[in-house]
Amino acid sequence: MSTKVAIIASNGGMFDAYKVFNIATASAATDAEVAIFFTFEGLNLIHKQANQQLSMPAGKEHMAEGFAKANVPSIPELVGMAQEMGVKMIACQMTMDVMNLQKEAFIDGIEVGGAVTFLDFAKDANISLSF
Repeated sequence: MSTKVAIIASNGGMFDAYKVFNIATASAATDAEVAIFFTFEGLNLIHKQANQQLSMPAGKEHMAEGFAKANVPSIPELVGMAQEMGVKMIACQMTMDVMNLQKEAFIDGIEVGGAVTFLDFAKDANISLSF
């Protein structure tokens, strides 16, 4: 039986992005089938401009230097790694409509779909996570 990992990304800060893409790429590296559903602020993680300037939690700004010293890849680099590893990325159509966002504002290679699109993948997932 192959492993399926279903992740919901509904928050859009720097720490959220690292959690989402760390779990997604680690799972994909173990040959798991991975899908991430980006909704509400989580859309920032795959937005062409927003994902290059994600905010650190208040009082944690000093950690940016720690990420750099530890050679942790940037969020755009992690997004690219996830894509290369076959992680499926689904942008929430409803949230995009509410926020008046178009697919062109997001990185190439994403799918746009509703909750049903994600649920179709997640219905038999072995692991389900939300960040």
